[in-house]
Amino acid sequence: MIGATGQIGRAAVRALAEEGWRVRAASRGAGRDASWPASVESVAVDRDDDAAVAALIGDGCDVVLDCVAYGRAHARQLLGLADRIGSAVVISTGAVYEDDQGRGFGTQDRPDGAPRYPVPVPESQRTVPPGGGYGSRKVALERELLAAGDRLPTTLLRAGAIHGPHCRTPRELYFVKRALDGRPVRILAYGGRSRFHPVHVDNIAELVRLAAHRPGSRVLNAGDPQAPTVADIAAAVDAVLGVRGELVLVDGEPPHPHVGSTPWSLAHPLVYDMSAAERELGYRPVTGYAESLPATVAWLADRLAAAPDWRTTFPDMAAAYDPMTDLFDYAAEDAWLRGGGNSPAP
Repeated sequence: MIGATGQIGRAAVRALAEEGWRVRAASRGAGRDASWPASVESVAVDRDDDAAVAALIGDGCDVVLDCVAYGRAHARQLLGLADRIGSAVVISTGAVYEDDQGRGFGTQDRPDGAPRYPVPVPESQRTVPPGGGYGSRKVALERELLAAGDRLPTTLLRAGAIHGPHCRTPRELYFVKRALDGRPVRILAYGGRSRFHPVHVDNIAELVRLAAHRPGSRVLNAGDPQAPTVADIAAAVDAVLGVRGELVLVDGEPPHPHVGSTPWSLAHPLVYDMSAAERELGYRPVTGYAESLPATVAWLADRLAAAPDWRTTFPDMAAAYDPMTDLFDYAAEDAWLRGGGNSPAP
């Protein structure tokens, strides 16, 4: 397992170890999760150090799970060890997809509008060109590995909006912090109808487990059984915390960069077709969004209680969204509300 102490790795190590696999869990700091069985071996590995990764593989292994692979270089690194690896499972992303007009995640502000994906999105949907962006680097990774499927059978999992404890960029923070701060309203653009298909880490771990038993060269979507709207998510978080915020629904795009824009806000839905995973792996989700939410909310609340400055607690979240969006600009929200909700906040 490469990237074992990340959000996905923690769950996948636990799932496979509990099933009886002998797991070597690699991360930069050789850390371990309290839920792992004692049989799990933790080792320190720099993902970009070819010699260290080769030493991790040693004389060989049945399966490699790579949670942190990006671009051609990492693909070629794995392929260079193909004679010692039975099969691989590599985490990719839904950010690889683009619509039929060439619009993807990085083109939300194009003059011709936000991307419109088919609903649901199959794995055959076109992808962005390989390049230097996040989705583009994942495409380069995918293509390199798929082209060498005869040498290293690799299952690539295109994960949706990942959720669960231990996330470095937890989308649920947007609503959890508002509830804990006593904010009375949740302002949502696009009428609160945005849908960005989530996937819990335990469902990704289940896909990893199934792919380990059924090696193949393939791409599969990774999603939960439900794709709730952002309004549904807001209400679900409030329910877990025992509060009730008023939903203020804005038709169309956010009226201001700091008002109504959430980590799930898309003009048009992004919902995955999960039939290929069901057909090829026998995938059945082990949890759903609402069922898994209490543990996520509790983890976030505990982290905020220990260090109330969210930017310090979640620096990757701050880097991803702030100050471009400023997730918690309550002054801007209040100004917009005082203006009757009809004009942009100053």
